[in-house]
Amino acid sequence: MPELVLQSLGRTWTLDPSRSYALGRDPQGEVVFDDARVSWRHATISFDGRGWVIEDHGSTNGTFVHGRRIQQGELGVGTVVNLGNATDGPRLDLTAAQAPVTTPQAPQQQPYQAPPQQTPQQTPQHSQPPHHSGAQQQIPPQQAPQPQWQQPQQGAPGVPPQQGGDRSPTSFHQFALGRVMRIGRALENDLVVSDLQVSRNHAEFHATPDGRLEIRDLGSHNGTYVNGQPIAKGGSQLLGATDVVGVGHSTFRIVGDRLEEFVDTGEVSFSARHLTVTVDGGKQILKDVSFGVPEKSLIAVIGPSGSGKSTLLKALTGYRPANEGEVLYDNRNLYKQFAELRQRIGLVPQDDILHKELTVKKALKYAAKLRFPADTTGQEREARIDEVLRELKLDIHKDKKVTSLSGGQRKRVSVALELLTKPSLIFLDEPTSGLDPGMDRDVMQLLRGLADDGRTVLVVTHSVAELAICDKLLVMAPGGAVAYFGPPEEALNFFGYSTWADVFSAFENYRDYDWAGRWKGSQHYQMYAADIDAVAPQAVQLPPMQGMRPPKPQGWMSQFVTLVRRYAAVIVSDKGFLALMVILPAVLGAVSLLINPDRGLLPNHVNPQSGRLAPNGTATTVLLILAVGATFAGAANSVRELIKERVIYERERATGLSRSAYLMSKVFVLGAITMLQGLLVGIIGFYSREIPKEGLVLKSMTILELSLPIMGLGFTAMMFGLIISSLVKTAEKTMPLLVMFAIIQVVFTGCLFALNGTAGVNQLSWLMPSRWAVAAAGATLDFNKISPPEDGAGTDPLWDHTVGAWSLDMAALIVLGVVCGFFVARFLRRHEPEVMRK
Repeated sequence: MPELVLQSLGRTWTLDPSRSYALGRDPQGEVVFDDARVSWRHATISFDGRGWVIEDHGSTNGTFVHGRRIQQGELGVGTVVNLGNATDGPRLDLTAAQAPVTTPQAPQQQPYQAPPQQTPQQTPQHSQPPHHSGAQQQIPPQQAPQPQWQQPQQGAPGVPPQQGGDRSPTSFHQFALGRVMRIGRALENDLVVSDLQVSRNHAEFHATPDGRLEIRDLGSHNGTYVNGQPIAKGGSQLLGATDVVGVGHSTFRIVGDRLEEFVDTGEVSFSARHLTVTVDGGKQILKDVSFGVPEKSLIAVIGPSGSGKSTLLKALTGYRPANEGEVLYDNRNLYKQFAELRQRIGLVPQDDILHKELTVKKALKYAAKLRFPADTTGQEREARIDEVLRELKLDIHKDKKVTSLSGGQRKRVSVALELLTKPSLIFLDEPTSGLDPGMDRDVMQLLRGLADDGRTVLVVTHSVAELAICDKLLVMAPGGAVAYFGPPEEALNFFGYSTWADVFSAFENYRDYDWAGRWKGSQHYQMYAADIDAVAPQAVQLPPMQGMRPPKPQGWMSQFVTLVRRYAAVIVSDKGFLALMVILPAVLGAVSLLINPDRGLLPNHVNPQSGRLAPNGTATTVLLILAVGATFAGAANSVRELIKERVIYERERATGLSRSAYLMSKVFVLGAITMLQGLLVGIIGFYSREIPKEGLVLKSMTILELSLPIMGLGFTAMMFGLIISSLVKTAEKTMPLLVMFAIIQVVFTGCLFALNGTAGVNQLSWLMPSRWAVAAAGATLDFNKISPPEDGAGTDPLWDHTVGAWSLDMAALIVLGVVCGFFVARFLRRHEPEVMRK
């Protein structure tokens, strides 16, 4: 096979069959293109033993051979390849002619180097910080590095935004009168968008007879947006000259008679301007925070406890919008366009957003199923998962359970989950918390690689060991103000201390000192933040909250089925929980057999002296024990379920998860388990005892009729357990509340003392599921005869041996469960991003 000669943009390479060649924007690649339409790692050319082939690596805008988009294709003399666009994308010509060549060398990894230091300049006297009493040093001169933004460009911090908010166009599309231009992921579309966030047939542009342009949504799963706001699913909207249409990671704008396309490939700027957060009582926990970072940057945020780092992270991600100020994603207001831009932002909370009982591959599989559109094929999801696993070097761990991984590896899996949707901006909250120094370094180097790979990464951390690999450092002072923003290697000199421990001690010892004023009086401020601060603060004016609710990538039923399958997989993989599910009801049912095992549950003989039936205490005692068992089993099944998944739910809710689908998946799975447990408890407790031969409703199936109230009690207790789980802040608080709930149910069963006729107490008992469950079973057993009222007391109408009484008791039990479900849904709202609440 002769060597193939590749020519592009005036450069020439001779391709050696013994190696492969990476094409893309990555400077470490062999053939580098400085074109926004080309992905970071776009494609690879290699010799497969038979001939030369080119393979596309899931690029955003595609690889084209002779104008046809391909995933893999053969190359030879005369082949023409375009990257990013079939007509005007960067062109590669392949020939066999000999020419002076430049053979690309394998890239060499260069160590991180800090920016060069400039001539020291003395800090103004008024900006010097106080020193704690043990400090014997004076503040050394500040270092004054050159500002990075020597020549401002569109989209950089501090530069007026371009109309529409994006950078220079990626490509242009000409319109003709009456023409329809369809956008989608499928290759038959006029505008092919290689983005799994985009539906196969997503939307259409229509040129109307009067010369205007209209966008029509084609029932897309992730929505079509105009100026950041979703249009109705299947709806349409006329476009004006300044309107911007968003589809996945691409935006479109009308310029004259053509359509300009902008592809968000990750190289975006990000800035915060005058963020202020005020809580009830007027206390400010974030004060006038401003900073801006260019594209492909790694920014670390540090500060002592109480400096507002967590609040800042919520404000920057849109989870809890600031009361004043704005967050700009490439000069687009994040708060006002959250519904669209949320798809381009990844967030890795401090706690792992993973079900640790699942394998790495399976955890990512369910996440991809929930986040990608419903028309995404299994092969497409698998390909994206494998790509992310290879990128993060997790492919060798894909079949391991998350619990078996080290802390650093688990954090990588959490990052992998966020990378599935190719976010341009990634936030991480304390990713190195609890890790040893070696894992701390590995995680920070991972984040450095993510930034170098074309993303902007912001990490909130307590660790200061690896700050040198960051591009910028934001130091927060007590009270939520900025104390420093700039290169990390100059921060200690700025504060006048030799270690970060001394800086944090100064923060603690001088909490009332004006650290923000010192920062704003410094030369560093003039270099790195003055242009951002120059814009006057403004109150946040958000669109109507109903209009900000983003479309869901999956339909309700699809989400429900996926959630049920995932939850069932989590339970099945937990062998201990499976064993407990069987053992607990069996033990509780068996305990009831110890109570007078030879006594039945029928009315006793007539007392010859009083002429009345003698009470059968065994029946009420047995039913009391079974009711307590069902209450404990049901509530114990659910009391930890929501609190242990709170972080997972909050993140998935922000990506489009349906609250009701999530709740119903819990109710369905836990309800099925609990009712099977109740059936087991009832069969064990009633089978060996003498019971009526015929029931009120199910006639000959008396044992099932007696078991139904026990099953219903277990289900309603499970719903009460979900209420507890949605209210508590930590899992440790669930057990005391579980015990208290069970004891209250014991008191209000009606088996310990008569409830009927007791003013106030009887009415309160109507709120207790055990009251109605015992009453339903008591109606079947005829408790008014088994446990007749004392002299002068009337019979309990809920125990009447009638179909009406049994039906009322069961209906009340069901109603209590439904009411509990309503409250759980309301309480779940507290754990959602504030910007998404109705």
